Formats: sequence, structure tokens, C-alpha cells
Amino acid sequence: QAQLVDSGGGLVQPGGSLRLSCAASRNISSFYEICWYRQTTVKQREWVATITSDSRAHYADSVKGRFTIARDTAKNTVYLQMNSLKPEDTAAYFCNAVMFGVEYWGQGTQVTVSS
Repeated sequence: QAQLVDSGGGLVQPGGSLRLSCAASRNISSFYEICWYRQTTVKQREWVATITSDSRAHYADSVKGRFTIARDTAKNTVYLQMNSLKPEDTAAYFCNAVMFGVEYWGQGTQVTVSS
């Protein structure tokens, strides 16, 4: 089993930056990949980014060039660096991972981009 704890959200002005963290209760190399999703009250859950166990990163077109996903195996943590934030990035962000066919989710962290 594993637990994922999301943190780092907050209120930021358009054009600002935030760094989200997804801390795992076990070695993140146990997971083939770890993803970030986001969801608002009016939109379906949207995939944002993925990082694989060999550090390959993939991004949704909506965030490509602005967001960077990275992993720190020493800290068992995956980060999502978000730059040039836009109001449409406002959402609850969740990390997600699958291990041995079981899906794990963080509790979510709210990001609000507003002036």
C-alpha cells in the first residue's frame, strides 16, 4: 500500500508561479509513473502531466512550456513547477500513481489564479 500527500497550492496572481508537491509514503520507484490531474467544479478531471520511473515527462498541451514535472527519489516526492499561471489553471490538483494494479490518489491541493 501507499499514501500520497499533495501540498503547495494557494492563491497566486496571473503570471505567477507555484510548486506543488506529491509526497509518497514509500519509494517512488515502486510506481511505474506518477501523474498530476486537475479538476474544477464545472469541468471533468483533466490530466496535466506524467513522469515515468525513468524520468520521462509528458504534458497536456494546455500546460506545455509552462509546467515542469520532476521527481526526487531521495525525498520520495514528485513536484509540479507551475509558471506563467493563468486564471484557467485554477483547479484542485491531485497526484495519482498506480502500483501492482492499484490506483492511489493524493487528497488534492487547491490552486487559485486570480488578481
